[in-house]
Amino acid sequence: MTWDIKAGVMGKTQRIAAEYILSHFPTVREQLSTDAYIQMGNERREELWGKVEPMRGAAALVKGLHAAGIPIALATGSSLANLELKTSHLPEMFSLFPETSILTADSPEVKPGRGKPYPDIFLAAAHSLGRDVGTAESCTPAQKAERERGIVFEDARPGVNAGVAAGMNVIWVPDPELLALNPGENYGAKRVLTHLEEWDPTEWGLPPLPGFNDRQQ
Repeated sequence: MTWDIKAGVMGKTQRIAAEYILSHFPTVREQLSTDAYIQMGNERREELWGKVEPMRGAAALVKGLHAAGIPIALATGSSLANLELKTSHLPEMFSLFPETSILTADSPEVKPGRGKPYPDIFLAAAHSLGRDVGTAESCTPAQKAERERGIVFEDARPGVNAGVAAGMNVIWVPDPELLALNPGENYGAKRVLTHLEEWDPTEWGLPPLPGFNDRQQ
């Protein structure tokens, strides 16, 4: 799989991502159904996901935000079952997110077909934190101002598009290979970082974060 194909997959729901991948391999598509491909992928990912470590700075950032009392939510294009497979070996990090503020592609708050790049999942995440940000179809000036207080961290282009569509401040932390596909393009993100440790919370009106900013000094 090339990075150009991978870029079109990141952030999408499982079935849409599978269909997208298979569309680039017509010979395989003739021999393998979408369901069969998903099943094979699930079996292989179950073997690997438990070994994946967070990206640089992610654990320290989550712990720092939590320690500073800053509300945090998780909004992912993965299903709940896949999220649990991806994160069960990292309880110290993911247990810090309130259970009611973990939004997945199959959460009831996200209508089918309205995952990233649509803004719905980020708006649902804001609602889970008690923020009045309106809906994808309706937004008052006060709700727009509330959206503009939100900060979204993303690694995938559909997620960047979703955060921008939600009217929030997107911090994009792409893989270098992904960034190289369209050098200089930020897709509306407010910042493009090499890694999360480059992020300065004080630039966004937040206090220094315990354990996070210490690492930057």
